[in-house]
Amino acid sequence: MSFELLRTLCGIPAPPGREDAFRTFLVEHLSPYADDVTTDAMGNVFFRRNGTGPNPRTIMLAAHMDEISFLVRHITKEGFLYVQPLGGFDPRVLDAQRVWIHGRERILGAFGTKPTHFTTPEERTKAVPLEDMFIDTGRSPEEVNALVRIGDPVTLERELVELGAFYTGKTLDDRVGVYVMAEAFKRYASSQDTIVAVATVQEEVGVRGAKVAAFGLEPDIGIALDITIAADIPGVEERNWCVRLGQGVAIKIMDSYSISDPRLVEFFRLLAEENSICYQMEILPRGGTDAGGMQLARSGIPVCTISIPCRYAHSVVESVHREDVERSIELVRCFCEHSHRFTV
Repeated sequence: MSFELLRTLCGIPAPPGREDAFRTFLVEHLSPYADDVTTDAMGNVFFRRNGTGPNPRTIMLAAHMDEISFLVRHITKEGFLYVQPLGGFDPRVLDAQRVWIHGRERILGAFGTKPTHFTTPEERTKAVPLEDMFIDTGRSPEEVNALVRIGDPVTLERELVELGAFYTGKTLDDRVGVYVMAEAFKRYASSQDTIVAVATVQEEVGVRGAKVAAFGLEPDIGIALDITIAADIPGVEERNWCVRLGQGVAIKIMDSYSISDPRLVEFFRLLAEENSICYQMEILPRGGTDAGGMQLARSGIPVCTISIPCRYAHSVVESVHREDVERSIELVRCFCEHSHRFTV
């Protein structure tokens, strides 16, 4: 696999509703492998490889481009910024983090809070709520007002790095899903079904892009590619781990957005066993993926999510195991090549 490509994907800013730069890069990278490339009015981009069978079905692969981020909602007279979240950040991991403010110019800032020396004993035992956090740019109020406007997007500043067998950084949710989708799309030899890889928008604010994309595409089957929670860490009981890092690609049974079609679940399990791909089964009690949007399109379709196990989701140190990433690519590649064997 290409760490450099994954690092590049993780480094391109793409707040919900502002995925343009990421889409432009992906179109340039993946278009040579597609028979057709289109973009809809919402910003979803579709890469199509036509099926070779006599009656090809349409299979939608979906991975989202957007990242959890913020919008500037208030600028104080001193030049500090307050923000509105786009997606589900845990405020416990935000204090003292550096950010990029994408205004008239891209400028660096840092989340700040009241110094611990001035907090009460009760305040020191609680996480600072996001509404009490501010961003300091180190610039004068005049500079800030010249460069930043209400509504400008803010993203976290952190580069993807290798950490032992892990890749760790921001936006692996869901750049690693986009990476898996792109690599499987490039690698599969041929399919009797038409495969449409869709890079979706606005997943982090309610799987909005996937709903629109599936409505317009009218796929027969939908497969989402996203991270899932690997909680195999100290302080979490084993029964609540969900999945484990390094133990293989995860085949989702359910989450709070969708219940995977049991026939698809069994087909993916069969493919993994036939091709000696290490896998694990997943039930995620909270959270969801683009499968939830695809499942409800028009009269409904069978869906399943193929998940890449990830520790520390929705933080700047999201971590995946390189072997799990490769196993995810291989399982999706096998599915594309053997999709004709799956019948509804």
